[in-house]
Amino acid sequence: MEPRCSSSCLVFFLLLGASGFSQSYAVEVDLKDASNATCLYANWMMRFLIKYETNSSDYKTTTLNLSSSVTHNGSVCGNDTQAAFVAIQFGGGHSWGINFTKTNETYQGDLITFTYNTNDTAAFPDAKRKGPVTIVVKDTMGPVQLNKVFVCHNTDFIEAENVTQIFWNVTLQPFVQNGTIGKKEFRCRADTPTSAPTVTPTIANVTTASITTLSPAPTTAPKPVENPETGNYSLKNGNTACLLAIVGLQLNVSQDKPLLININPKTTTADGTCGNRTATLKLNDGNSTLIGFTFVVKNTSEGGQKFYLKEVNVTLLNHLNGSVISNAGNNNFSEWDAFLGSSYMCRKEQTLEINEEFQIHTFNLWIQPFLVKANKFSTAQECSLDDDSILIPIVVGAALAGLIAIIVIAYIIGRRKSYAGYQTL
Repeated sequence: MEPRCSSSCLVFFLLLGASGFSQSYAVEVDLKDASNATCLYANWMMRFLIKYETNSSDYKTTTLNLSSSVTHNGSVCGNDTQAAFVAIQFGGGHSWGINFTKTNETYQGDLITFTYNTNDTAAFPDAKRKGPVTIVVKDTMGPVQLNKVFVCHNTDFIEAENVTQIFWNVTLQPFVQNGTIGKKEFRCRADTPTSAPTVTPTIANVTTASITTLSPAPTTAPKPVENPETGNYSLKNGNTACLLAIVGLQLNVSQDKPLLININPKTTTADGTCGNRTATLKLNDGNSTLIGFTFVVKNTSEGGQKFYLKEVNVTLLNHLNGSVISNAGNNNFSEWDAFLGSSYMCRKEQTLEINEEFQIHTFNLWIQPFLVKANKFSTAQECSLDDDSILIPIVVGAALAGLIAIIVIAYIIGRRKSYAGYQTL
């Protein structure tokens, strides 16, 4: 029998606590089964950042918030053989939904489907493409025990196809047992950051023997802005690492006045997805800075395959309420490339130009987004900045040039003295 929603299935207004930011709405859904018992409960806040093309062929980013009139047509309680599904519809033809699967002991999010309609001229002024656009993305939520409530107060985000979905203040439990919402909580990783890395990779067959550590070199004199601390991040597929990253990150924001933001590994959580040809690493620093790196695989002219960094997205948030302060993205990168099955390393500082207002500086970078084996980095291909071998011919050439110059000068001086002596006689 189709479940129904009680009078507590509502949308209520929540004004963000900082002046100047747009308002957002929280959604609370209490889904009932045929016996009027709660079978699914969800309460969350979210907004969307969408990059779209205009008629002038440039790109704009719009922020799409939930409206005050949200419906929930198509939501389903689910059972042992059918997935639970939460669906909402809002605004000018926009919709969002997520389905949940279960085992005998756990439940977890499966697929998120988001449809936005560019015919909504208030949200998408001057949009070149008209009509609904649908994206489907795998949810990153892991298994949760059936008798526990999933809770995530801090901001989490999912990026796919020019859309960033931002969530916060999430409380949910599908497959509610006996009509009673669980009293025990399962907290998301963003709510429980740890300073210890999830994987401690070891150096494996690095192509230069001079590498002994990835720690930043100590400085003898204080700097106005110190280099960021190097973080150790990883993604797992089950118990096995599928993406490894060691990097120090510094965000350079040039808006009203220049601002340098060091990403703190101790307060940063890593999330994302691994795939055969695309991988995404998402870093969330203290619910205030979100950075997403997307890597893809390409075929080379020699018949091999390489991975490279294709896209970077940055979002600055008000950590108190999740409102967006600023955001930027660039999907035209072709950096950090290395052969598939190897890793990429660059100990020197590099700069990624997101746009005129955002830059990311990287330090002590070591990344492998594909084909990680035994939780260890594979052979590292180093950047040209780290290649000290090119200095050898330069030094040798300079030394030879200096020696030749000394010989020529000595010869000229000797000749002058000899000539002067003959004139005296």
